[in-house]
Amino acid sequence: MNCRHCDTPLRDVFIDLFHQPPSNSFLSSSQLDEPEVYYPLKIFVCSECFLVQVAEYKKSEDIFSDDYVYYSSYSTSWVEHAKQYVDMATSRFGLEADSQVVEIASNDGYLLQWFVQAGIPCLGIEPTGGTADAAEEKGVHSLREFFGSELASRLVEQGKQADLLLGNNVLAHVPDINDFVSGLKIALKQGGTITMEFPHLANLVRLNQFDTIYHEHYSYLSLLSVQRIFQENGLTIFDVEHLPTHGGSLRIFACHEEEAREVKRAVADCLEDELAQGAGTIDYYTGFQQKADLIKRELLAFLMDQKREGKTVAAYGAAAKGNTLLNYCGARTDLISFCVDASPHKQGRYMPGSHIPVLSPETLREEKPDFVLILPWNIKEEIMKQHHYINEWGGRFVAAIPELVVF
Repeated sequence: MNCRHCDTPLRDVFIDLFHQPPSNSFLSSSQLDEPEVYYPLKIFVCSECFLVQVAEYKKSEDIFSDDYVYYSSYSTSWVEHAKQYVDMATSRFGLEADSQVVEIASNDGYLLQWFVQAGIPCLGIEPTGGTADAAEEKGVHSLREFFGSELASRLVEQGKQADLLLGNNVLAHVPDINDFVSGLKIALKQGGTITMEFPHLANLVRLNQFDTIYHEHYSYLSLLSVQRIFQENGLTIFDVEHLPTHGGSLRIFACHEEEAREVKRAVADCLEDELAQGAGTIDYYTGFQQKADLIKRELLAFLMDQKREGKTVAAYGAAAKGNTLLNYCGARTDLISFCVDASPHKQGRYMPGSHIPVLSPETLREEKPDFVLILPWNIKEEIMKQHHYINEWGGRFVAAIPELVVF
């Protein structure tokens, strides 16, 4: 098995989360008695380019199918984040009615809807049929395809090169990252700008965010590795911003390398920070397994203590990261009674592996659990604010990452 970027043989293991079902493969009641397929979730780091990556055990076409259940618009904070981005980009890059915006992995139109409202032409690229349909209802024209160099070339032939080419949390999701980034180069108009957002590997390591590892994420990205991939495809990263989203993300800004755009000091600062932490050495990536194992033991001890004391524990947010956490810990319905989620696309289904039922948030009021384990810890403030009423019966919120905390 070789590195998906530089083809160096992969020998160094970052973490092994054993075999797990795909994190967004929710089950119907009729599927509970059928065999469930598990895939290895073993992550390697390349000793040459330091790209942290998983082997492609499950094809992306199977993961991002028409019944894909993640709809971005069900997080109000994420939709607001998107609106603020559109306001910033429109102003910073002078986008107008004759501009062309293209978003890769546009999901349900959570972001492009704001460009539509501003009268700026936009195109979404979204391979999952259900989310693309939802985007169309918001007025966002969506191509139901995977992005790569072949599609980028067709867009050029159709006169749809982008003044702004963006992708939020998609760079980590592509199995062929070289073809994807070469497609960015092709699809970008001269003078245009690329922005990509992705969870920052430095935060994953520092804050024990092992639950953000799942089969949809083929790569786990540092600026060090991303800059190399972009440079080798004729693109220059000229600015970077640190964002609080998804436990700490980077937003990179890139352009054609032949343009003489000023590279902001923030790029050098971020790279220097990563190197100071050791991201340019293999030693930096070892020891992460032990951190994950500690969280596993702490969470299981907490759940079993509550069980012994006759307390009930429910979960909030049937997020992919939650499925990684619960399946690695081996937590099932004997320890967590149910999970609630705001998305109707998940309600009535069962979480993969654990088979915990996913119900509507109103179930919290009906069942009055003693503890609510927040699985999407990156939006825990939003969740605790929306459901503060659990205090009425003495209920308390719990988070397991970066360490077990009872609020």
